[in-house]
Amino acid sequence: MTNISQVVSIDPAVCTGCRRCSEVCPVDAIVGVEGEAQTIDTSKCVICGQCVLACSAFVSPFDDAAENLPAMRFERGLAEKDQLPLFAAHFRNDTKSVAELLDDPSKKSMVQCAPAVRTSIAEEYGLAPGTLTPGQLAASLRRLGFDAVYDTIFAADVTIMEESSELLQRIESGGPLPMFTSCCPGWVRYMETAWPDLTDHLSSCKSPQQMAGALFKTYGAELAGVGPESIASIAVMPCTAKKHEAARPEMQDSGQPDVDAVLTVTELAAMLKAKGINLAEIPEEDFDVPMGLYSGAGVIFGATGGVMEAALRTAIAVTSGKDVSESGVEFTPAGEGIRRASVEVAGKTIRAVIVSGLANAAPLLEDVRAGKADFDFMEVMCCPGGCVAGGGQPKLLPGVDLADAIAKRRGGLHRHDKELPVRASHKNEAVSALYDKFLGEPLGHRSHELLHTHYGNKSGGH
Repeated sequence: MTNISQVVSIDPAVCTGCRRCSEVCPVDAIVGVEGEAQTIDTSKCVICGQCVLACSAFVSPFDDAAENLPAMRFERGLAEKDQLPLFAAHFRNDTKSVAELLDDPSKKSMVQCAPAVRTSIAEEYGLAPGTLTPGQLAASLRRLGFDAVYDTIFAADVTIMEESSELLQRIESGGPLPMFTSCCPGWVRYMETAWPDLTDHLSSCKSPQQMAGALFKTYGAELAGVGPESIASIAVMPCTAKKHEAARPEMQDSGQPDVDAVLTVTELAAMLKAKGINLAEIPEEDFDVPMGLYSGAGVIFGATGGVMEAALRTAIAVTSGKDVSESGVEFTPAGEGIRRASVEVAGKTIRAVIVSGLANAAPLLEDVRAGKADFDFMEVMCCPGGCVAGGGQPKLLPGVDLADAIAKRRGGLHRHDKELPVRASHKNEAVSALYDKFLGEPLGHRSHELLHTHYGNKSGGH
């Protein structure tokens, strides 16, 4: 049966060897020949879960192998009543771990939701891709039993405060440039396993998920009047690699793991349905304050280019006083999955590059390695289209226009950004209060202690 000690697995008892998974793997980590069960080379795998989305081999209750379903469901950590087909490529299920944390009376549970969740979870209830449900999402999580329902977008705004400050510091000090974003754990893992000599170019910022977790167990614990050991920190993500990221030993600067468990969109939907909670029909509610307040800049983190756009909005504003949140920064296509722009920041021209899809990053990294890079700041999103296309998102049926669905999810986030009264991270009053009351200043001692880390050589496996 399946070894689920790793986050993403292929069940040899179900795999037909169609190799659709190999076609979408950005790092050629799928090993096998056509017609035989495939395996995953964990030394290469970036845990993006694209193989899970592409897999079409499954066992259903109507197959000859249905008698094995109860044992297979148990091994995968699924509920006995779960009647969904079991696909060969799948990710580790953490719903039981989350349920146990919610049932633990000694824990105060805090949950965060990534921006891409609110533009995709409605698909689990028959609604169209791109349908925005932030209010219903908050209400659903509250009904599931979470004590505090916060938002990863708050932490995305904090990430921008730190990352834009780091960029300005690197420009002033001369390096190391170009600086790479570090929000996408699939991209970070790719750098650590395939390009370890270039990891100094990664921003030292933790991802928004990990920043939120660290803040939950420090700032949030103070607000709740408890110690970090009493906080159960849960994240709802569109991404399978986030499960791996949460388990990294570097991610526990509060003295506890920043994030105790990660649910994908599909796992959250399964938990809601098991409790009879219909997200599509319940009234909207607000996220809790203060760590549920967010700007439009944080919202667009879920779409390719959003991190870059958000960082530049703040970097330009704090150095020039010019508000660019209305018009945005214009990027032009410059090759497959690549867009470029040049902007003025602190009196200097900053050349920015956005890369959508990990497979498109290698030529630019070769230029960096050769000292020929013609850019200063680069965002890379492992999944084509960004987090909206993450491996933990709802699986799209064969025949559905994948590109159109991803575009609609992206469109939902950009629409949400434009509708919000605050569209730049540095204008989020809750973030300003966080720095005034707790962190001090971006790149300050406490910020470095809780919100930054060091990425390095991880070649050799998970």
